[in-house]
Amino acid sequence: MARRFRGSEEVKVDAKGRVSIPAKFRRVFEASDPDWQAGKRAQLVIVYGTRDWNWLQLFTIEAMEEIEEGIARMPRGSAARNLLENIYQGHADEAEIDGDGRLVLPQKLREKIGLTDSAFFISAGDSLKVWTPEAYAEEERALEARVPELEPGADPLSLLAPAAAKDEG
Repeated sequence: MARRFRGSEEVKVDAKGRVSIPAKFRRVFEASDPDWQAGKRAQLVIVYGTRDWNWLQLFTIEAMEEIEEGIARMPRGSAARNLLENIYQGHADEAEIDGDGRLVLPQKLREKIGLTDSAFFISAGDSLKVWTPEAYAEEERALEARVPELEPGADPLSLLAPAAAKDEG
């Protein structure tokens, strides 16, 4: 199983759109890039999605290959396949982390999400989401409102499906 991202970080964005990728996140990109080796630049895919997305999603190469394999199994010409191809292939750019551990976010993507002087990274399993700190603060409040079955003060792990019984044979 591929390594997963964990945690969140707020980082500065310079005038050229460069953001430093925290070391703990760089290690996941490196480990999940089948072509990476010491001295090379880790590759990733930036998905900027549909016009209503106000975040960017940074996928590892392995995660993007898994998504593309899933899309390829869908019926050609289906509305669902067309939508997923549009989002994850048509609204995506390949990128790399430079030798100083930075990622250049193109101006059109920074403008799309309103990114100026700081970015907020939040882990999403096999990807990282990039938000403005202000937009993420709003999203975090909205997340709780979208899960009506979670009572105030309840353990969020109660949302997980029960584990399947292990075979004792």
